[in-house]
Amino acid sequence: MTRGRRIGIAVALIIVAFALYEVTTSFLAYTADAYVQSDLVAVAPQITGRVVAVHVTDNQNVVRGDLLVSIDPVPFQLTVDQRRAEVDETRAQVAADQHVIASAQDVLASATSAATYARETQTRLASLNRAQDVSRADLDQANDDLRRADAARDAARQAIATAQSTAVMHQAAHMRATAELATAEWQLARTRLTSPADGTVTSLTLRVGDTAQIDVPLIGIVDAHAWRLIANYKESYIRGFKPGDAAWIWLDSQPWRLHRAKIAGIARGISRNPEPNRLLDYVAPTTDWIRLQRRFPVTLTLVDPPASLNLYMGADARVLVLP
Repeated sequence: MTRGRRIGIAVALIIVAFALYEVTTSFLAYTADAYVQSDLVAVAPQITGRVVAVHVTDNQNVVRGDLLVSIDPVPFQLTVDQRRAEVDETRAQVAADQHVIASAQDVLASATSAATYARETQTRLASLNRAQDVSRADLDQANDDLRRADAARDAARQAIATAQSTAVMHQAAHMRATAELATAEWQLARTRLTSPADGTVTSLTLRVGDTAQIDVPLIGIVDAHAWRLIANYKESYIRGFKPGDAAWIWLDSQPWRLHRAKIAGIARGISRNPEPNRLLDYVAPTTDWIRLQRRFPVTLTLVDPPASLNLYMGADARVLVLP
């Protein structure tokens, strides 16, 4: 066989192999770079206090609303009692202000009546004085009475304005005390941490006597209803993927058993920087010493999983997609 013929056969074999690869990968897309994922719910207190009871154990199944942790309620109850007393005090002060305003309004009504009478008297005496029917002394006394009555009426008006300003201030204090009571009651209610989701308690190290810090997670719960698989596929594969495509999954935790699945979503971007990035995943482009194409996360969900199936967050899996 001539050298040229051997080269031709080799080229033909390469072309056939490439064609077979393209045909096969257009129908089957396999990856062993897959793992089981769920949501890890970090339960953190919204207050700071001493833990007086832990109501769950490690790896225990819980449902939404189950009591997890109790924080010492005594300091918070004392604060509630104090705030409630302040609310009662400010409420009484507001009621007293209303009585003061009502009394001042009565005084104003009396002073207004007296001023009206004094003005009518002064007007009558002034007319009589012009006719020389009353003495100048009587008119002067009427003028003085009118000035005093007007001053008393103005003072009554000022007293009402002052009482109303004081009432506004005390009403604001009452609203502030009411808000502080509501905050104290809210904090007291947060001394009982409950499960926000169905799931399994994991890696529990919390003990009675520990100090719960605000916004610092105390317990982790693996969500029982958020199971999915993340399969990292080479970019040459994903061009044929679309949500809803059928797939088969092999879980390393359950070897020799295949489970039906479907594609739920395909990542539209990855980070090319290995530094942590909260917005984009970084998928290492190498396995051991072999450099691979860039790979993109593909999210899959199981179709009608059996009730007896136990999934483990982070467990390895293998995925075969039928695009």
